[in-house]
Amino acid sequence: MALPTKRVLFISNGHGEDLNASECLKVFRQKYPSAEVAALPIVGEGNAYRRLGVEIVGPTKALPSGGFVYMDRFKLLADLRSGLISLLLRQIKAAIDYGKTCDLVFAAGDIVSLALARLTGCDYTAFIVSASAHYENRMQPDLTTSWLLRSPKCKTIFTRDAFTAKLMSQQGIDKAVFAGYPIMDVLAPTGKDLELEPNVPTIAFLPGSRLPEACNNFGILLDLAVAIAQEFAPQPVQFRAALVPSMMRANYQKELDSKNVDGAHGRTPLEEVAISHSWRYEGRARLYHDRLNSPLICYDDAFPDVLRQADLVIGMAGTAIEQAVGLGKPVIQIPSKGPQFTYHFADAQMRLLGASVQTIGKKPANAETITIAAKRVKEILADQEYLQSCQQNGLERVGLPGGSEGISDRFAQILWGDQLQSKVN
Repeated sequence: MALPTKRVLFISNGHGEDLNASECLKVFRQKYPSAEVAALPIVGEGNAYRRLGVEIVGPTKALPSGGFVYMDRFKLLADLRSGLISLLLRQIKAAIDYGKTCDLVFAAGDIVSLALARLTGCDYTAFIVSASAHYENRMQPDLTTSWLLRSPKCKTIFTRDAFTAKLMSQQGIDKAVFAGYPIMDVLAPTGKDLELEPNVPTIAFLPGSRLPEACNNFGILLDLAVAIAQEFAPQPVQFRAALVPSMMRANYQKELDSKNVDGAHGRTPLEEVAISHSWRYEGRARLYHDRLNSPLICYDDAFPDVLRQADLVIGMAGTAIEQAVGLGKPVIQIPSKGPQFTYHFADAQMRLLGASVQTIGKKPANAETITIAAKRVKEILADQEYLQSCQQNGLERVGLPGGSEGISDRFAQILWGDQLQSKVN
């Protein structure tokens, strides 16, 4: 017997939130095709949903802050000038309108997505992706968030780790559960040959996904690669970088111009960064430097492979660092000028992810920071006890794959209740 048709809305407000929610949506739609799904991304263009062909029910817009106004209040002013208030009002209207015919809402994020879920008038589940008891060994949401989570309309609270669910339960919020963390479900190897030399330390570079910040970050990482090679000499070391496709496309020129990033002469952003930091670009995304005995090879289609095959990860990113920790990798972070990956962001992420992550410096990277980081890389790779502890820390802080299905099944149980149980029987 087929399940009756139900309408659900996925609301999320941020890149990491979009990724988690869209993975849950993808699995939910595959397992429960009788549901009609739509999405309302609050921050950015909602590309994670668009790639799945999901209906977007409200307006979207990429604002200057990229959603990181809590890191820099001046970015809020830029967002306001770019139409933040008008955008949010139209998104609220879209949520209310869709709620008139909706059966259940999946809200991923913080108070913004929770508030919109509540405004639909529908029952909803909350996935508090950005909140964790690991920050301060406690959970103290603000009064409004607490009210939204304790509302009878909120049927289940999905947490990003088991520790948070346990503490919330101890605080009397018994509907908090940990069903897994979906970001670990997108790391299946592609099978790409990374051309790695055996028995040579492999270091992965993750400069982030938003241009022009990712270009600036990658320049810092190129300088660091030279320092690391000198620190390890005469022992060889090899580097692989996971980049977003836009860094490796010459036809990205128009968008770069709009963001004041050089991309002259038909060169890609990757080539421009390499040249400006005294590296040679010789095609096939290979970068050469006189002080390295092998090329630094970049990929835009092998992120899981780069992450899995690395012995250590150096990153200036958000979700990608969480995934690295989940795989048991040691991680070094170096703050940049932002707007995302500032020291405040890096410090919060370090507290969230525990001992696997070390942040070098409290200000945007300079020559001293790079020297210290290079030495730290060598120390970490020689510390077998620490490397082993990163494996256990990854399991505790992030967890194993399977979260998308675990969350989707619980969401379906709330949506169909006894009807789903009858179908199973």
